Amino acid sequence: MTQPTVFPSNTVPPIHVIHENPDWLPPFAKAFAARGEAFVDWNLSDGAFDLSSPPPAGLFYNRMSASAHSRGHRYSPEYASAVIAWLAAHDRPVINGPGAIALEVNKAAQLARLERAGVPVPRTVAALGAERIAEAAESFAPGPVIVKPNRGGKGLGIQLFEDAGEAAARARAGTLPGSTDGITLLQDYVRTTDGSVTRAEFIGGRLFYAVRIDTGGTFELCPADVCAPEEAAATGGPVFTVVENAVEPELEQAIGVFLRDAGIDIAGVEFARDAEGRPYVYDVNTNTNYNPDAERAAGVSAPQALVDYLIRERNRHFASPRIAFNGWGLVPGRIAAAE
Repeated sequence: MTQPTVFPSNTVPPIHVIHENPDWLPPFAKAFAARGEAFVDWNLSDGAFDLSSPPPAGLFYNRMSASAHSRGHRYSPEYASAVIAWLAAHDRPVINGPGAIALEVNKAAQLARLERAGVPVPRTVAALGAERIAEAAESFAPGPVIVKPNRGGKGLGIQLFEDAGEAAARARAGTLPGSTDGITLLQDYVRTTDGSVTRAEFIGGRLFYAVRIDTGGTFELCPADVCAPEEAAATGGPVFTVVENAVEPELEQAIGVFLRDAGIDIAGVEFARDAEGRPYVYDVNTNTNYNPDAERAAGVSAPQALVDYLIRERNRHFASPRIAFNGWGLVPGRIAAAE
């Protein structure tokens, strides 16, 4: 039997960051360094863990992305789900735990949970099979329809068809973009008056700020510099601007209920307003990134606020002067020292 590890009163277990894309870590590493903290880097682009051994102690922050397949890590979300289940079985605290990873890779499930919480969402049909996709597209005709993969990430594979009949024809011809899980979503197009959408950033289940996104005609709206599409950079868009009073209290409250019930701690929630100003939430990103230019202009830092939240949660879970665990186990990662 493993002997308990007792931490002295002046030490606490580390914060572990679960991810598959190191290019998205520098802003958070900088924020950890600003607080004199290191973190354990768990890159789950590959790995192995022993189910018969306890996990390492500490707080775990899940940043696994639905777009992992676009970087050659097709099964990293499934592997992360297994790792998170192992952590949960041993009562390790996980920020964005099992509920978050389940909804990150399943947009249909996101929308169902959003609607259940009273969040307005666009009409959406989930379809499997070319003929069923075509029939679903025809149900939107003669108007427009958005076609998107159920599991995509970064806006990959999303197309707008001004004539839903064209989407139906493309489905029957087998020329629509596919989805990693085989499920295609067909969705009402929320036509905004100025082409902009809003992304509300929640940290610890609370609204931190909202960003207005001038889309520049693209659906690939990842705010991090490293994933800005080349064509968008060339045209000057999309453009992110931190704005005030962009989320009405009723919508903020409903999103808060959704996040709480789904077990999501940190998320970017995107919505569009129709011509009458009514908001419709169409996507939730539990692996959220932030736009540095928008933050500099507004004098805010979501990475710092997020890291401060992680530190508070770690300290809350391990506040006792002497805390016993069933051993650290093997740490399948490295201690990351921020520059």
